[in-house]
Amino acid sequence: MDKTLSRDGTSIAYRRHGDGPPVILVGGALSTAADEGPLAALLAPRFTVLTYDRRGRGASGDGGPWSPRREIEDLAAVAAAAGGRVSLFGMLSGGALALEAQAAGLPVDLLAVYQPPYTPGPDGLLYKSRCTALLHRLLAEGDRAGAVELYLSQTGIPEETVARMRRAPLWAGLEAVAHTLAYDDALLGDGSVPAARLASVTARTLVMTGGFSTEEARRTSLALAAAVPRARQRTLTGQTREVAPHAIAPVLAEFFAREVFAGRAAR
Repeated sequence: MDKTLSRDGTSIAYRRHGDGPPVILVGGALSTAADEGPLAALLAPRFTVLTYDRRGRGASGDGGPWSPRREIEDLAAVAAAAGGRVSLFGMLSGGALALEAQAAGLPVDLLAVYQPPYTPGPDGLLYKSRCTALLHRLLAEGDRAGAVELYLSQTGIPEETVARMRRAPLWAGLEAVAHTLAYDDALLGDGSVPAARLASVTARTLVMTGGFSTEEARRTSLALAAAVPRARQRTLTGQTREVAPHAIAPVLAEFFAREVFAGRAAR
C-alpha cells in the first residue's frame, strides 16, 4: 500500500486501482481498504479508484485525539494524493464522512452515498443515545468483542450469525478496529440528519438506498436528498443495507462518467 500524511502527521494507507478520473471509496464502520477491493475492481476499468484504511484501521495510524475534523483531513490527504479534485462514494457511515467533508470544503464535484445510518425522529434519537452510551461503556471496559456485537446487532444481524462470526478467523480483525466504532458513532452526531450543515454541500450528489432496506432507511434517504441542494435519490431494486458490489458498480459508473462528461462539455 502507498502512504500519505494527514495534516496532523498521521500516516494514512491507500491503494490505487485502474486508470481514469479519480474516485475515492470511503468505507463504513469496521471496514478497511481491502473490504472495498471488490467494488474498486469493478470500477477500475473506467476510473482511478482509491481505497484507504481510515484512521485507526489496517495500515493507517491513529494519532489522537480523534475528531471529525481529523477524518476530514485524512480524506483530504488521500484526495491530494489522487491529484486534487475527486469524486467520492461513501458507504454507510462512510457516506456521513463524505458528506461532512464536502460540506467542510473538500473539493468534490460528484458525490454518491449509500444509506448513511442517521436515525431521525424521537424514537431514533433515543435509540442512538442509548447505543452511544452503551458503546462507550463497553470500550471503556476494554470489551472489544461486546462493542463489535453491539454494532452487529444494530445492523440487524441475528444472534446466531454473530455467534458463528465469533468463531471465524475474521473476528480478530473486527476486534482490532473495534475502538473506531466510537469514531463512526460520533460522525453521526445525535442521529438526526444535519440539514443545516448539508446545505453547504455543493457537489452533485446521488443518495441511494436499497429496495429491501427498512422503511426508516428509505425515509432517511429522502430526507438527505432534500437537505443537499444538488441531490437526487435513487432506490436500488433488490438490495439491502449490505449492497452487492455488482449491483451498485454500474450505477456509480453511470453517475460519475455521465456527470464528468457533462461538466467537461459545459466548459
